[in-house]
Amino acid sequence: MRRSAISAFLAIVMFFLVLMSARGQAAPGQKPQMSEDVFKSVQVLRGIPVDEFMDTMGMFASSLGYDCASCHDDGIASDRAAFAITTPAIQRARQMILMMNALNRANFSGEQRVTCFTCHRGSYRPETVPNLALQYGELTDDPNAMIILPDRNGSADPIFAKYIQALGGAERLAKLTSFAAKGTYTGFTTSGAGVRVEIFAKAPNQRTQIIHMPEGDSTKSYDGHNCWVAEKWRPLPLMPLTGGNLEGARLDALMSFPAQIQKAFSQWQATSTTIEDRKIQVLQGTNTGQLPVNLYFDEAGLLVRLLRWNKVAVGTIPTQIDYSDYREVAGVKMPFHIVVTWTDGQDTFELSDIQPNVPIDAPKFATPAPFPSH
Repeated sequence: MRRSAISAFLAIVMFFLVLMSARGQAAPGQKPQMSEDVFKSVQVLRGIPVDEFMDTMGMFASSLGYDCASCHDDGIASDRAAFAITTPAIQRARQMILMMNALNRANFSGEQRVTCFTCHRGSYRPETVPNLALQYGELTDDPNAMIILPDRNGSADPIFAKYIQALGGAERLAKLTSFAAKGTYTGFTTSGAGVRVEIFAKAPNQRTQIIHMPEGDSTKSYDGHNCWVAEKWRPLPLMPLTGGNLEGARLDALMSFPAQIQKAFSQWQATSTTIEDRKIQVLQGTNTGQLPVNLYFDEAGLLVRLLRWNKVAVGTIPTQIDYSDYREVAGVKMPFHIVVTWTDGQDTFELSDIQPNVPIDAPKFATPAPFPSH
């Protein structure tokens, strides 16, 4: 099975998993529910928020090239309760998590130096014999690497200055205080078909997206402090985002008004890479106690990719956001084509219209209603 198909099938099967496993939801303002509060038969991955638990499943899928059916009982196709059945693969996974944690405690003071991907690297069985083709093949750099080799003479200031100018200039960007966008969304929940999507953003850091699914609206809303998702495929009808997922929602909101992004990080390093034979300048921003973020700029100075990470129980997973089809909106260039790729799937947003500086009522960014149950 091709990797893209694996990811898509994983997400589809996860949809059945979450419908089967949900046993309630946290009310707004309450402490997020832990994995053992929502899912059955959780033994090792206890004490972590539900969104981190689901990201951990994505780490398994990415590291081993698996989908849900690779580990769970064959009965999951017809009986959702079968997800709670302990199969040999699940039992083995529990053993591997304990082994990985022991290695990190004994050798790296508990830091996540060894993860699922360290050994598996996309294969269900780690290779033990050297690969000569790999040894003598052409060396290629991973443009999405978290650890970069910074240019000692590089500076973020001219790259950001070029970026701001490419978008239309600081004066025009300062006048953009809100926008409402419409278009189509395609993802694993739409079976390849496009459905209507609306995006609302208000400076400095509020953002809501509403995907109009046939079964009801899938909403992700960030009010400047907290983020809630009410989506069909989530483990709960209404679920708060935590940790790196919450920081990712904050970053998505900040990127809606890019003039402020440089000040959002205390330190920047510059380097360069190549993406599809294009020379790209890379800026990596860091804040104390947080994972970094990578920004990728083309020769025209426009942002073409953002990469952020989230630490989960068994390692660190990436989220890649690609931007293209920049068009002018009230004198400011904005991306109309956005692709979000992560370990559980890929979302594509094709915007058709962006209305700048429209009034947006505060409730638009408030906690959304739970996704309707059927």
